[in-house]
Amino acid sequence: MTQWSTQMEAAKKGIITPQMKVVAEKEYREPEFIRQMCAEGKIVICANKNHKCLDPNGVGSMLKTKINVNLGVSRDVKDYDIEMQKVMKAVDMGAEAIMDLSSHGDTTVFRRKLTSECPAMIGTVPVYDSVIHYQRDLDTLTAKDFIDVVRLHARDGVDFVTLHCGITRKTIDQIKKHKRKMNIVSRGGSLVFAWMTMTGEENPFYEYFDEILDICREYDVTISLGDACRPGCIADAGDVCQIEELVRLGELTKRAWAKDVQVMVEGPGHVPLNEIEANMKIQQSICMGAPFYVLGPIVTDIAPGYDHITSAIGGAVAASAGAAFLCYVTPAEHLALPNLDDVKQGIMASKIAAHAADIAKGIPHAKDIDNRMADARRALDWEKQWECALDPEYAKSIRESRAPEHDDTCSMCGKFCAVRSMNKALNNEHIDIL
Repeated sequence: MTQWSTQMEAAKKGIITPQMKVVAEKEYREPEFIRQMCAEGKIVICANKNHKCLDPNGVGSMLKTKINVNLGVSRDVKDYDIEMQKVMKAVDMGAEAIMDLSSHGDTTVFRRKLTSECPAMIGTVPVYDSVIHYQRDLDTLTAKDFIDVVRLHARDGVDFVTLHCGITRKTIDQIKKHKRKMNIVSRGGSLVFAWMTMTGEENPFYEYFDEILDICREYDVTISLGDACRPGCIADAGDVCQIEELVRLGELTKRAWAKDVQVMVEGPGHVPLNEIEANMKIQQSICMGAPFYVLGPIVTDIAPGYDHITSAIGGAVAASAGAAFLCYVTPAEHLALPNLDDVKQGIMASKIAAHAADIAKGIPHAKDIDNRMADARRALDWEKQWECALDPEYAKSIRESRAPEHDDTCSMCGKFCAVRSMNKALNNEHIDIL
């Protein structure tokens, strides 16, 4: 029988849990440091007691930047076997978290398969699943129905749940008054907004927040406070609706911590490049350093098909300024459900952004792999370069498809290769060019 209910409760009691020890080893940190940061809410270890196959990871701005991969079926694309292939591909590529955003079919079976087989953190958005679980229209659901789905997901072993607790009936007036270009683009946020307008009732995730905290405490589920009012275009970035919701999320963070429930705070969204750092600093201040989980941010609205790139640009800046967790964006963003290749491209773009940010933040040993790559390139050692590459198969395929005449060069420079010439010059060797 453990002496604690959640990682945060253990940390406050001075207990270093097995999960904290694993995270400390991965992060090259002392276990006591991890414990202290968990006690302060600045690191979360999303680890539901019922997720037995979990390989724990810590999320916090002082740790390596983590990556989440959104998956799940829809009414138009409904093959769960393909989604499971995406899950395993994502895990193989190093994603630390999987979010099941399924909005069709038997979600319970897939969710339980994830928590019984997948070692990554598993997240869900219970408001999506409520309509599917009950097979009833949104306006017929009750507050109790929504809370019961949160409990179901917690019991099934989900490590974190996105709950759109920060919008209230006041938000309805704000959205109507301030005339955003894109209104609400959060799928979960729009469902909560629609439910409030149709029923005339308050947001159940806000009104019954204490009951939700009791559920999360029982299973040690981390709450990811959803940003229903995140900007869906750069014109809406930093507006009244976004910031007012963030203030409320800060208040809810305090209430969660008082019950030893771990919290992440979700952030934008579409944000101009020059405003990203300010967004991160505002969140850190209002939410007292709780880990910030961002979608992108996407830095321009005009690149459909390339939003994994617009997202990686914003993600690198956001993480270097304090964001702890990047939700990947694929080339299919705004267009379609991502396929396997989209998933791979989205993960690679996010991994590059995360690693670049970790170097900028001075995360312990972040530069080690870059230094090994530099050594391999100086030695023109292609096999060691593949070992250092984020995607060795792709890098190797490019070289092999355009093979050079001489192995110690590439097909771009040939014997004009600067590295080759310098190696020979420093060894007092003849440099043959022609």
